[in-house]
Amino acid sequence: MTRTQAKESGRERQKINVSDGWEIHYWTRQLRCSEQDLRSAIAAVGPEITAVRAHLQSKRQRGDDLVWRMT
Repeated sequence: MTRTQAKESGRERQKINVSDGWEIHYWTRQLRCSEQDLRSAIAAVGPEITAVRAHLQSKRQRGDDLVWRMT
C-alpha cells in the first residue's frame, strides 16, 4: 500500500496489514506502542483496529508494561 492509498483509505480501513512496514510504523505511532506490542496484540485478538486498540488499552489499565520507543 502506498502512502497515498493509506491516506485515502485510512478511515475506511478496519484491519492492520502486518505485511506492510509503513502500516506497522503508522500504527505503532498512532497506538503509542512498540512493534513487538502491536504484533503481540494482533496475534492475541486479530488485525481489526478496534480490537487491537481495546487490547492495548486494557493492558495499560491492568498496569502491564508496554514498550514504547520513538523510532
